[in-house]
Amino acid sequence: MSALPWLHPDRVALLEDALRKRILILDGGMGTMLQKHKLDETSFRGDRFVDGHDSQHDHGHDHDGPCDLKGNNDLLTLTKPDVIQGVHEAYLEAGADLVETNTFNATRISQADYHLEHLAYELNREGAALARAACNDWTSKTPEKPRFVIGVLGPTSRTASLSPDVNDPGFRNVTFEELAANYTEAANGLIDGGADILMVETIFDTLNAKAALFAISEVFHTRGARLPIMISGTITDRSGRTLSGQTAEAFYYSVSHARPLAVGLNCALGAADLRPHVMTLSNIAECFVSTHPNAGLPNAFGEYDETPEQMASVIGGFARDGLLNFVGGCCGTTPDHIRAIAEAVSKCAPRNPAQVTEQAA
Repeated sequence: MSALPWLHPDRVALLEDALRKRILILDGGMGTMLQKHKLDETSFRGDRFVDGHDSQHDHGHDHDGPCDLKGNNDLLTLTKPDVIQGVHEAYLEAGADLVETNTFNATRISQADYHLEHLAYELNREGAALARAACNDWTSKTPEKPRFVIGVLGPTSRTASLSPDVNDPGFRNVTFEELAANYTEAANGLIDGGADILMVETIFDTLNAKAALFAISEVFHTRGARLPIMISGTITDRSGRTLSGQTAEAFYYSVSHARPLAVGLNCALGAADLRPHVMTLSNIAECFVSTHPNAGLPNAFGEYDETPEQMASVIGGFARDGLLNFVGGCCGTTPDHIRAIAEAVSKCAPRNPAQVTEQAA
């Protein structure tokens, strides 16, 4: 990947300049914000999917009738773009330097749950375009603080390393090739929509991530140019391992071949529980380090109780100890959390990646 030129060299130069100067702020939870709108089935369907089918495309009768679309947050990019745009705007106003596209489940594999596989490319392209418009607007307002679009590639709803059937450990319901094809389509959509960075995030299975990184590499070579890549895993519980069994250190060494701009951790745990694993990455990573934790651990009702002040206090400690280059929030976080986090880290110097330090010496 590294031999290819940048697709948007001017934007990369602005990003690299900002990273040298300060800790950059990611946005917070998309789903958390969408839940506040209390959207019903009609809202998710919009005019285009009013009868449960896509009125703009005739895709035959591959499925048995329409299904509910409520909960398909990625679809809101097409049916409620003003709502998605509003979420991006709220995070940018709160101080985010980078916003993530509403494309966490915008792959054929994940959209199959809603019989909308054919939308994968469009969801990614339009998701990136909405974020691009919001970032362009805020960059024009604050030219000294350019804003960037992170094109999100989620983990899909399947895992290549583990069997979904406890009685058949050797069984797999997805192949590496299928995952790579899904990620290729999604990455092309994100790039065409105007993403500045591609982020493979919430990785619970490193083999899925490797399929995504392979697909991204192939897309870059086909285009003859590349974007920066961010890679973010998720520690699934207090065991300190991903679902497929890797520690943070093992995870880093499994994906470092992709020469990412940043490697980090997000979701699953709150900031306090994530700290030792972020510290591990900070000690070994020859790239930048990112983290966007949940607002604590979910309570008995699946809700997140950590206040902006509590979360910012913990993350402020991360920053003062030199662990961070990018920081934001995941499940349960809002613009208030991001505003508090931005304030808490604003006077702290960004972490120096090991490789950069060695080269400078």
